[in-house]
Amino acid sequence: MISTNEFRNGEAIVMDGQLWIIVEYQHVKPGKGGAFVRTKLRRMRDDNIIERTFRAGEKFQEAYIEKRTLQYLYRTADTFHLMDTKSYEEVQVPADGIGSAAGFLKENMELEGQFHDGQMIGIQPPMFVDVHIASTEPGVRGDTSKGGMKPATLETGAVIQVPLFVETGDLIRVDTRTSAYVSRV
Repeated sequence: MISTNEFRNGEAIVMDGQLWIIVEYQHVKPGKGGAFVRTKLRRMRDDNIIERTFRAGEKFQEAYIEKRTLQYLYRTADTFHLMDTKSYEEVQVPADGIGSAAGFLKENMELEGQFHDGQMIGIQPPMFVDVHIASTEPGVRGDTSKGGMKPATLETGAVIQVPLFVETGDLIRVDTRTSAYVSRV
């Protein structure tokens, strides 16, 4: 059991028979009345985020999240095929289970799989990925009406905004959380 006083960001709890991840929490001690905890919770089943307030000291069942290293093998139409690096067991994940990071996965890349009761509940790709630019238009000097950015297609098929000086064939670093250009490598 875990008390609301022990809440931390990223902690997993079971509430109403469903698995929830604590996105944000705040302990509040008003001048009048009892203390309470204001939280934002994300339901793992469908990524729905809710705001909920609990009394201080309220207890919940803590969920155990097992983390395993998975290797990305290949992709078929709408399924990603991953392999557990310890047991060599193949795991198939639908494209919507990967999320926006699907556009940055390269073959043989290692990911972190999150499991609860033997079921995969999420995948965490590396925070930064180095990829080549497959194609982009040449940057025109003085064209800063769009903030000095232009669209570029990566070798993985994703399209992101990059600075005007980046050219086709360049190796760049991308933040997978925000799908944003970070730097040239």
